[in-house]
Order: sequence, then C-alpha cells, then structure tokens
Amino acid sequence: MKWPWLFAAILAPVLTASGQVETAGAPVIQVDFSNPDLSPSHWTLIIHSDGSGHFRSERNVSPSTRSQGIEAPSVDRDVQLSAEFAGRVFQMAQSHRLFQTECESHMKVAFQGWKKLSYRGPGGEGSCEFNFSRDKEIQALGESLVAVAETIVEGARLETLLQHDPLGLDHETEYLVEAAGDGRVQQICAIRGILERLAGDDAVMERVRKRARILLARAEG
Repeated sequence: MKWPWLFAAILAPVLTASGQVETAGAPVIQVDFSNPDLSPSHWTLIIHSDGSGHFRSERNVSPSTRSQGIEAPSVDRDVQLSAEFAGRVFQMAQSHRLFQTECESHMKVAFQGWKKLSYRGPGGEGSCEFNFSRDKEIQALGESLVAVAETIVEGARLETLLQHDPLGLDHETEYLVEAAGDGRVQQICAIRGILERLAGDDAVMERVRKRARILLARAEG
C-alpha cells in the first residue's frame, strides 16, 4: 500500500522559491540579468511553458537611468506572457542543447549586461551566460527577454506614477507606445492590469487613457 503514496508524492506540485506552484519535472526557463549601470541592475525572470512565470527585481538608483522621474519600485510578482512567446523560448532551448553551449562571443563590444539563460526539466538541464553572442538566435532571444523585463518594470513604474504623480503618466505612456513600436518593450500582455486601470480612469488625462487603449490593442495582437 506504500506505492500509491510514493507515486502521488512524485507527481505532487511543489512550491518554488518565487511562491508559485510548480509540478515536479515540469520544464522551466530562468533568465538572470545584471548590469550595474542600469536600474534595476539585476532581475530574474522565470518562464513556464504555458507563459506563466515570475519576475523579481530590486530597486536601485543609477545616474544613467533613462527616467528622470519616479523610479520603478522593486518588483516581485507573478506574470503572464503569451503561450506563443513562451513556446518560442522553449523551442530555442531545445534547438540549443538546453543552453548547454558556449554563448559568449568574447568579442570586444559595448557592454550590454550579462544575461544567463538556464533550463531545467525533462531531458536535463543547462545554462549559458553572455554579454554578446555570435549566435544570432541567442543574441536575439536575449534582446527579446530584456525587452520583456523592460515592459514589466515599466508596468510597475506606471502603478507608482498613478499613485504618486499622475501627471508623469503622460510622458511615460508616450515612451511606452514608442518603445512598443520599435521593440524596446515586448509582451505588453504582462502589464495588462495597469493598462486597463488607466484606460478606464477618468481622473487621468484623456491622452493617457488613449495610449493605454492603444497598448491594450497591442497586447491582444
């Protein structure tokens, strides 16, 4: 009679460090980013195959930060990316030996920040770290993941501005629309909640509400 209990224990969900429930053996990808010249200087993004995940960053003040207004607070929250995007990330892991490969080019290029890609799940685990990669697919993946993190941080900044500096939403939403257009921010669906609040808040500027609606339309696309 012990075997059913053992079998159930093997399949039982486990609680991750981020507080999410994760089924034992389910694949997961973790992205760690570090650049002391940026704010936040370090963040971690965990992605599951269905697009669910968790993002964590710690607030710091950097003289070279883009925003001259209110800094985004520390972020520690569950996020939802599109299943399509998550599928591409996991497909990339499979086609690159679960990241068990040399990613760094060792070329003399401008410092863009260290990006560590890690996979664990069925078939094994692996990781690689790079500032700039010769592999165009890995380099493009790193840029996309940084753009996703930028989206999440911007969402936290919008929440802070809505509470403490509503007038600052004008500049910030203008930036977001521009950045969404050129790819500097991606996966707008990750900040759907705050955009819906702005779109329906009569207390903020009409152009802020309009931009929020534009961004929400992108999130649906």
